[in-house]
Amino acid sequence: MLSIHNVSKQFGGITAIKDVSFEMEKGEIVGLVGPNGAGKSTLLNIVSGVYLPSSGTVIFGGEDITYLKPNKVCKLGIAKTFQLVQSFPQLTAIQNVTVGALFGNSEKISMKEAEGKAEEKLEYVGYPRDKINYPVKNLNVVELKRIQLARALATDPKLILLDEVTTGLNPKESNTAISLIQKIRESGITILMVEHVMRIIMNVSDRVVVLHHGKKIAEGTPEAITKDEKVISSYLGEKTYM
Repeated sequence: MLSIHNVSKQFGGITAIKDVSFEMEKGEIVGLVGPNGAGKSTLLNIVSGVYLPSSGTVIFGGEDITYLKPNKVCKLGIAKTFQLVQSFPQLTAIQNVTVGALFGNSEKISMKEAEGKAEEKLEYVGYPRDKINYPVKNLNVVELKRIQLARALATDPKLILLDEVTTGLNPKESNTAISLIQKIRESGITILMVEHVMRIIMNVSDRVVVLHHGKKIAEGTPEAITKDEKVISSYLGEKTYM
């Protein structure tokens, strides 16, 4: 489904990513991990079209999307959440998600149909029904993250990029997030996710890709990654996260 070939990204004289390559199959959950500044969010932004790579290619479903704009990438079937929640603060929760339903893919639907889809996706991610008409500027971080995820799902993606979707959640909320991520995959959506909570990454991922200083240093099953000496020394330490 997704092929990333020798992707690099420089910002001025700083190299954020260097020659990163890996592939994803349909239906997989791939975790992308590494220390702060490893290039994880930069890579997601390249896949989604937010950033253009300095070199390399991104192939999605056999089509070269390397230099497509974010709206074009989204309409092809790639949706993204952001580490820092992006929203329309003056709009209500359901209006924020309706935007995704209306403009996130090539399907032409009515406002009523879009609102119906928005309500369905909000319920799907566990957003409280009694708050669907609240302006998002009045909501907490957990609620904002659920709205952002519902908006991404409302675009009917084939691949969803999750950037630290569980950051700031307590253990109970994290367990709920694990169940939701698994449910999204079971619906047929492929997932590439960045996450610092290793318990979540190790419990939901089929494979894990590890970045360090912008380079891929390891790739494999969660079990294999926890035993990789390079990963242990650069990121995990000696603790077991399974």
